[in-house]
Amino acid sequence: MADHTWPGAPLVTAAQRGDVEALSALVYGSYPHVHRFAHTLCATPQDAEDAAQEALIILYRKIGMLRASGALASWMFRIVRNECLRRTRALVHRGPAADSEGPGTTGDTARSAEEDVLLRLEAERVAAAVAALPADQRQVLVMRDIQGLPGRTVADLLGLSTAAMKSRLHRARSTVRESLRDEPARTTGAGDDA
Repeated sequence: MADHTWPGAPLVTAAQRGDVEALSALVYGSYPHVHRFAHTLCATPQDAEDAAQEALIILYRKIGMLRASGALASWMFRIVRNECLRRTRALVHRGPAADSEGPGTTGDTARSAEEDVLLRLEAERVAAAVAALPADQRQVLVMRDIQGLPGRTVADLLGLSTAAMKSRLHRARSTVRESLRDEPARTTGAGDDA
């Protein structure tokens, strides 16, 4: 059975103090969660792998910047989200150049690239909606829907009753749905500058 828990606060604290073994264990223990975040937020498997690797490098280099040792999951989520967004923006800026590379069979390739951009923009919208949630709702949503932890485990880890955890999760999901419904998808705009 896979381990669904993040490395604990003592390991984070030891890593922040410069313990090389603790830092290595922290990076190793965070990998499955960071990997899952990236595959959830990035549009392509390659971008997800790159984003996960970049996030782990940032964790390794900047663990001292983490203020609360219990905030590791939300910090890593933000790092992965930002890396996925950066990759999406880079693709959007490269998109029109790829369309003008010449005649031939580029029609299918252009459509595929356009679909990829749209998927990434949708992932960006979802990530922004999740990031805008209040911290308590975001934490439950990330743990339950992104990390895939069982509801009882989420409730126990957060010190909540199962009913309270379900209530927060329901509010978080509803808020994200409303946010996505209220903000129309940006299917145009990337090529409007031309």
